Amino acid sequence: MPYVNEAAIPITPADRMSDLPTQFFAKLVQKCNARIAEGHDVINLGQGNPDLPTPSHIVTSMQQATANPQYHKYSPFTGYRFLKEAIAKRYLEDYQVELDPDTEVAILFGGKTGLVELSQILLNPGDVCLVPDPGYPDYWSGVALADAKMVMMPLVEAHQYLPQYEAIAAQDLQQAKLMFLNYPNNPTAATADAAFYEQTVQFAKEHHIVVASDFAYGAIGFDDKRPVSFLQTPGAKEVGVEFYTLSKTYNMAGWRVAFALGNKEIIRNINLMQDHMYVSIFGAIQEAAAEALTGPQYCVHSLCETYEKRRNALFTALEQIGWQAKLPAGSFFAWLPVPEPYSSETFADLLLEKANVVVAPGIGFGTHGEGYVRVGLLAEEDRLVEAVERIGALNLF
Repeated sequence: MPYVNEAAIPITPADRMSDLPTQFFAKLVQKCNARIAEGHDVINLGQGNPDLPTPSHIVTSMQQATANPQYHKYSPFTGYRFLKEAIAKRYLEDYQVELDPDTEVAILFGGKTGLVELSQILLNPGDVCLVPDPGYPDYWSGVALADAKMVMMPLVEAHQYLPQYEAIAAQDLQQAKLMFLNYPNNPTAATADAAFYEQTVQFAKEHHIVVASDFAYGAIGFDDKRPVSFLQTPGAKEVGVEFYTLSKTYNMAGWRVAFALGNKEIIRNINLMQDHMYVSIFGAIQEAAAEALTGPQYCVHSLCETYEKRRNALFTALEQIGWQAKLPAGSFFAWLPVPEPYSSETFADLLLEKANVVVAPGIGFGTHGEGYVRVGLLAEEDRLVEAVERIGALNLF
């Protein structure tokens, strides 16, 4: 029998723990794993975990750096300056954006950490945060931990999945202090142009709203078009910050290295909060991250080519079964409409049960995600085609 300590005191979590949003995709993973455990050949296109390895020169740098006894000590609280210099160099080369490594760059334990921290740094209980719908669910987590309120900004195909600022209620604009944007977009795979960011900066200045640009997929653009950085916009640093991660650009999701970039006062406060929570990242990882940023970038170009080939193979197969969808402009996702009479969740369940294919229901990204599923370009071309052929055999289109 299990041991029960009858003397143990009752544990009552703080209210914030019950206020956290449900982790929708934990249920998706459970369904997938259960199907695999039954012995089925499951093609999992429902998650956003890069399937390719970290480039070998970055791994080698890490392996060599682990022998440096300097890195066996605590790292500097805000990280090594050489890593902040490396991200500044990369932004200058890729986006012609100048960054002061000392005051405009903060090292993060992965992009998710920074995105969740920012709400706690800027929002008091009851403050309003403008959040894209559909959007990355961890924006919601940070707002919940801050005991703030979300006002959703609908992203719809008719408006290129860009928010319509003029549609936001005047009362919400008066209370709003923070806004999240994410382009190339997860889950819709849409991109934003320079004109949109110019409008955003003007909107943020007018209403005194901090802009948080989630640029996680910034390196992944298709058809010879490099995604635009929010920080390329004149005045961007006056109103906000951008979050950049090595997870997608260099297949380093498990390494947990990202950056917040831009407004000096926000960067100072991010560093201040992290002073109370962390002692920076293992130095050998920081050295390898600097190698990724300053070393040869052929691996990034090769990665984009791989995803573009996968996109093209997927959409050729989709066309053959009559599943019509908008071609992704960036990221490593495709956003596909659900056929009638299904909801996004019942359709995803059907594909898992009848075709052994996992897709992410759009409702998991917000109310306006209903009617769609997200498919990751995170399998070899032949497996993507096989997934579509399995779905085609169900005669749903």
